[in-house]
Amino acid sequence: MNGPMQLHYFPGPNGRKVSIALEEMGLEYEIVPVNILKGEQQRPQFLEISPNNRIPALVDWTAQGERIRIFESGAILQYLGRKSGRLYPAEEAARCWVDAWLFWQVAGIGPMAGQLSWFIRVSNIPDRVESDYSYAIHRYRKEVQRLYGVLERQLAGRHYICDDYSIADIASWTWVDQYHQHVGGLADFPNIAAWHARIAERPAVKRGMTVWMPESTGGWSAAGNAAQMAEGAANQRPP
Repeated sequence: MNGPMQLHYFPGPNGRKVSIALEEMGLEYEIVPVNILKGEQQRPQFLEISPNNRIPALVDWTAQGERIRIFESGAILQYLGRKSGRLYPAEEAARCWVDAWLFWQVAGIGPMAGQLSWFIRVSNIPDRVESDYSYAIHRYRKEVQRLYGVLERQLAGRHYICDDYSIADIASWTWVDQYHQHVGGLADFPNIAAWHARIAERPAVKRGMTVWMPESTGGWSAAGNAAQMAEGAANQRPP
């Protein structure tokens, strides 16, 4: 089979990394929704693509028709950068620097912010014992604040993380967009605030943020400061 890439997708920060990158790179793709609120990530046909039962996952084909399967958002971003020749430097030193910041997000700000969010939600469950979450919230909030400090320093005097806009920015932006309120907002991080606003105004980012939403959220929310990109309805992906 040959045709457009298939993005197996749910609109969390990891899924949105890839939808934004696809829009920025101008690559043809189709969305295959994987509604994790209904457990669709456990279906055998999805596990065959993503054995770790996490979104996103990507299916593509070589020019010879060989099927390509990729799971893990960082690996997908690197592949798309190589395929398109955009937002991922060809020169080795520059590419290594982008890779370093990409993996910083994948190993740091993503999982730490995700854990913080989990325990904040636990704290809002009525009658939940405080010892179940108080230490964890303190620990993860402290680490997320530290990571924001790392990003704030890197953005000093720069418009983008690696000077030029790249997949490293996209990877971190979706997490900052959704979770910055967990560290008290961006008032203490002016460089991040300016960077976040700058990227939020990109038309491809607005399109990538609104490619698909589940009909029923069951109380789940993927809204970040971009607020589902209120202009998304007027900025649908062009034909």
